[in-house]
Amino acid sequence: MIRFAEERFGALHVLFNNAGIFPDADGSVVDTDEAVFDRVIAVNLKGVFLGCKYGVPALLRAGGGAIVNTASFVAVLGSATSQSAYTASKGGVLALTREIAVEYARRGIRANALCPGPVNTPLLAPLLANPAARERRLVHIPMGRLAEAREIAAAALFLASDESSFVNGATFLVDGGITAAYVTPLD
Repeated sequence: MIRFAEERFGALHVLFNNAGIFPDADGSVVDTDEAVFDRVIAVNLKGVFLGCKYGVPALLRAGGGAIVNTASFVAVLGSATSQSAYTASKGGVLALTREIAVEYARRGIRANALCPGPVNTPLLAPLLANPAARERRLVHIPMGRLAEAREIAAAALFLASDESSFVNGATFLVDGGITAAYVTPLD
């Protein structure tokens, strides 16, 4: 993939690591099977590691660039609706992103972690199909709604662009205020 980008476009300037899984069997640390945990870590964290392992040399050949690694708002707070493997994997993405940001900053590479809140996508739809489950989550979002995919894409584009040229090592939360809230407004 990296070689294709370099051959097709001449150089790699932006690396966006955005893969992630959230299996139904991912629950509490006591209930989650070790194989489920390993699979989530392999995709969500090791996938970012591998993307960076092979992407960073290409960015260095290009004279620098931007890395955007997708983490999650759950990497910075806990949840009573357990998803232990997913949360751990996204916390690892935050730590890895900070490490890369510091290590490669003076070589022209910026690395930031995009941390979306709940997004209105088919992945989340089954979790929110039950009205009580939907309300249990929406009550914690000060804006009272899920993000739309285009809103997360705009944040990723910002982090990849020269407009964010001094943003490095950031945990860039796009979560509708979830992580800022203690109590949400009454309607």
